[in-house]
Amino acid sequence: MNDQGSMVYTERLEANEAGIGRAATILREGGLVAFPTETVYGIGADATNPEAVAGIYAAKERPEFNPLIAHVADEAAAREQGVFNEAAALLAKNFWPGPLTLVLPVAPTCTVSDLARAGLDSLGLRLPSHPVARALLKQVGRPVAAPSANRSGRISPTSAQHVLEDLNGRIDAVLDGGPTEVGVESTIVSCLDDTVRLLRPGGVPREEIEKLVGPLSAPAEEDSAAPLAPGMLTSHYAPRARVRLNAQEIDLGEAALLFGAQHPRGVDAARASLNLSESGDLKEAAANLFSYLRRLDDAGAAMIAVSSIPHEGLGEAINDRLRRAAAER
Repeated sequence: MNDQGSMVYTERLEANEAGIGRAATILREGGLVAFPTETVYGIGADATNPEAVAGIYAAKERPEFNPLIAHVADEAAAREQGVFNEAAALLAKNFWPGPLTLVLPVAPTCTVSDLARAGLDSLGLRLPSHPVARALLKQVGRPVAAPSANRSGRISPTSAQHVLEDLNGRIDAVLDGGPTEVGVESTIVSCLDDTVRLLRPGGVPREEIEKLVGPLSAPAEEDSAAPLAPGMLTSHYAPRARVRLNAQEIDLGEAALLFGAQHPRGVDAARASLNLSESGDLKEAAANLFSYLRRLDDAGAAMIAVSSIPHEGLGEAINDRLRRAAAER
């Protein structure tokens, strides 16, 4: 509700020329717009405008020490914001546009606000491949800070409807580009020195990165007073229900999140049951992960029991999200 007591609704825009133009205008004027990327929907704000960025934190109810990723239209725009070493340049050449975020030292020409960077002298940059996101970023002409378009700690959205379920009335508009393709957020890699470090597994598997730059140091496992990147808090991506991992059987009243041919004992009596990929396809499982968690959460079970997921390829990112969803809150 606004100060006059009237209901405030989020505008739903079609992903056409008019809708993208309207979304770009809102962003340039300091508003908040959710838009699709190839990973999940992001809640965007002009990254150079600290008041606009503060609006993201308010809408998401997000801890302000968690930095935001800045999305840019092309590599030239990225190089105005961050300093690329040899490894960063190689990764950008091979994986941009796409679901990879690079954490880099701040360039002298950087315009991304301190608030978006959480006061750090580094920043996360990403060049998305989704055509709607790229068209929007080109029209805005500035870096756009865009964490996942959900309230902090909740399940990330893979459709415009998911965004509205969490943020209707909290943001100005959502640009409806249909369901997202990858379904888990971008892989985050830091290139702050000679060590290339995996901060968060995601849409680009570790193995593909290591083919170019060699072995990556392990992801951060502990909370930090000042994490270098989003998604590094232990309790994150959490549904209302508790989450139980590597379930061998389903207890009475639990919801079940399955994978492949697994058929745990008791699953036929589950409150609700969904299979991330009956064929055992990790790409399909990643695309379904957040949507299926939402659906099981809506079933009203107090616990979601999750079958084991292979810890390889995109399975590493899926298990990372599930581990954070299951963490103590």
